[in-house]
Amino acid sequence: MKFIKNKAFIGTALMLSLSLNSCNDILDEQPRATYTPEFFQTERGVYGGLTSMYAHLRYIYGQAYYYNTTETGTDEVTYAQSADQNFLIMDLSGRGEITAQDSRADVLWGAAFLNINTANGIIENAEEVGTISDALIAEARFFRAFDYFMLVQTFGGVPLDLGAGELAFNTNPVRTSVRNTVPEVYTRAVFPDLLRAVTDLPEAGRVTGGATKTLARLYLAKAYLTYAWWLENPNNIPTYPETPRTDPDGHDAQWYYQQAYNVAATAIDNPGPFTLQQTFYDVNVATNDRNSEILLYADRTETSEFYNAASLTWSNGNAPDNFAGWMMTWNYTNIRSATDPNWTNAISSVQREASQDLGRPWTRMAPTIGAITNTFADKTNDSRYDGTFTTVYRGNWPKGGVDAPVVYNANSLPVEPGGAILTFLDEEPAMPVNYPSGAGKSNIGAGELPGRSDFVIAPSGISRIVYPGLWKLGPYRTDNGEGLGQPNAASTRPFNIAKFSELYFVAAEAAVKGATTQAGKSARELINVIRARAGVWRWDNNGNTSRVEDNSAEMVAATPDVIDINYILAERSREYYGEGYRWYDLIRTQKWEELASTYEIAGNEYGDHTPVTVQRNIQPHHYLRPVPQVQLDAMEGDIANYQNPEYN
Repeated sequence: MKFIKNKAFIGTALMLSLSLNSCNDILDEQPRATYTPEFFQTERGVYGGLTSMYAHLRYIYGQAYYYNTTETGTDEVTYAQSADQNFLIMDLSGRGEITAQDSRADVLWGAAFLNINTANGIIENAEEVGTISDALIAEARFFRAFDYFMLVQTFGGVPLDLGAGELAFNTNPVRTSVRNTVPEVYTRAVFPDLLRAVTDLPEAGRVTGGATKTLARLYLAKAYLTYAWWLENPNNIPTYPETPRTDPDGHDAQWYYQQAYNVAATAIDNPGPFTLQQTFYDVNVATNDRNSEILLYADRTETSEFYNAASLTWSNGNAPDNFAGWMMTWNYTNIRSATDPNWTNAISSVQREASQDLGRPWTRMAPTIGAITNTFADKTNDSRYDGTFTTVYRGNWPKGGVDAPVVYNANSLPVEPGGAILTFLDEEPAMPVNYPSGAGKSNIGAGELPGRSDFVIAPSGISRIVYPGLWKLGPYRTDNGEGLGQPNAASTRPFNIAKFSELYFVAAEAAVKGATTQAGKSARELINVIRARAGVWRWDNNGNTSRVEDNSAEMVAATPDVIDINYILAERSREYYGEGYRWYDLIRTQKWEELASTYEIAGNEYGDHTPVTVQRNIQPHHYLRPVPQVQLDAMEGDIANYQNPEYN
């Protein structure tokens, strides 16, 4: 596999600069510009390789073009006004076709295989070193399984032999490759490595953010669950390479659903240092990053460009930067208010700022209207809508050097600094919003309601150019001072990958699929743990004020007595909206076409508030992404059957 093999040791000095809080054991290792296979045969080499394995997460998570492949085209997200071909094709709504040249799942293919070979080298050489513990080797096993699990979900069967033998460390360029089948990838790589990781990893990571027993259990449970769906294949979705939907070990789908439930339940009962946060807001607020609910993240830092592996002041949008949060950030800086009641001097009243509610606008991805109105239908009891989106844009003009004590806004009423300039309404108002023709006074086509000083947009008026921003992924810096900070820099926050809360969802999904449950852990009881937490408020983003309120009883009471897969998927969307889960959730359960074949949104122009229904052409072959063209171009021999069908 030439695409994989040209780098004998799959690690770089850039990768070795991973910043993990309180990780002196790793950071004391000296970065090296090049590596040889012999370097792995030293303790220092093994530690260096392990560091690169954490660092490789940055090249996937926070990488916006891969992030786009996990969200655009689902019921959560469509393309936005400034979308280029990277985003248009993923929507499958007639703006281009997904091809091997254009699919940005190539990000995963490249980063994962490089890391897999690093893991192979560590596992293969660690025993010869003699001083490497089973726990350290288990970290490499976890990441090898992690990457193979991501690959097999995305592409179908993938190669276990990188040129030196199955799961062997390869040091020589190879221009041929053979894909294994899906069952082979799971039963020879994913399951064995994760089972060993569960046994050998510690309860608490050896470094902050390090791999743990609970993390391995989560991925083992997810892998069992996903493979069970694959074996069941309820909607006859094709696989590739073609193979019978049978398990080499003789187990059926129900056996794997039960294993998924058992492993997840065990992890819930034996959490180690992990726990659910008290509120949904606490999970995602930037000041509480790396909290006890987060099992794995791709880390960044604002304290050092060296350890961040990227600039702290500017970004053009390339890995290892975390720039995913830009994609669903519209150009709010175009909002205009006036410094006088007659509107003779209009200014940008919401300026670009490095704060979690704002950030750098790119306008590439937008939420569907259905996500706002249906997924997050309850915006009163359930805190998750408020803890997911920026729905109120507040004036910050003094930070940009504009000397005005107030600005005049909707209905020519004054607004002080920090006041609401634009509000996305939670519900359709009783009195219709008075929208202008075109951009209007606000310059973005926002409307007015009598007596309100803020411009408003109703849920039905959300468009591809103006929509609620994704607060969850917004940037945060402690060095902004009294100004706007560094809004053009990539986010220095970690990108969360795995959360303790997902164990409840995995167990609940397995229970719905027929797993025998334990006392107190039925599907409804498990989901209600998450829903009860969602009903607890301590802060209101919309109102920018403290809100100490417990609606957990109302949330639990509203849960159906019998829940099904669609309900679990809706709850997963409420919990993990915009975090890169959705495409994988829909393809696992084979619900993609059912739930995302149509969506509503208004158009690309300011002042367009007329929603239209858009049809998507989701075909069975789309459940796999194409093997990247760069891989095919690097190979020799007969590659006619290497690509996933319909992408040739």
